[in-house]
Amino acid sequence: MPVMVVVLARGGVVTPTEISVIAVAYALIVGLLIYRDLTPATILRCVLTTGMMTGVIMLVIMGSSTLQWILSFESVPENLAEFMLETLKSPWAVILGMNLLMILIGTFLDLPAAVLLLAPIFIGVAAKIGMEPIQLGVMMVVNLAIGLYTPPVGTTLFVSVAIERVPMGKVVMQLLPFYLVAILVLMLVSFVPGLTTIFL
Repeated sequence: MPVMVVVLARGGVVTPTEISVIAVAYALIVGLLIYRDLTPATILRCVLTTGMMTGVIMLVIMGSSTLQWILSFESVPENLAEFMLETLKSPWAVILGMNLLMILIGTFLDLPAAVLLLAPIFIGVAAKIGMEPIQLGVMMVVNLAIGLYTPPVGTTLFVSVAIERVPMGKVVMQLLPFYLVAILVLMLVSFVPGLTTIFL
């Protein structure tokens, strides 16, 4: 299954949604016909567990979308970006401020919602301090990816906790070394432009 997923997805043969359906169908066929260990009770339990996990994720996304609407309606990101440009004079301070704002919003919003909210604003800010758009894009993706496994609205964190059925605090404690590495990578991407613009 992993080989099939990688080959079909990397080859551009199917979309992520389609490969998910194919993987489920493959697992059902193998479980029913080859291993013969899938029973109706097992399938029902899997469907119910999947439904509950999907419900948790949908609740997170719903709350994230509501917060995105409130922030947009109140023009919070625009005001913060304007405040940064007026208050922080040097480019490195503006970049640091952008990172702090993106990490803050990334912990409360899901990644697609945060990109839609912040990208149009930060493109203008980046142009004013001479930052390449590709560097801004990589910086934004790294920032918001950190938010995916950071409380309180880390989508992948919620999924992991739901799968393993362990307390969120325990998972976050195990993630501390990964947070440190992620912050180091973020600082390199933010303040060493050559790492992102070398392929231009």
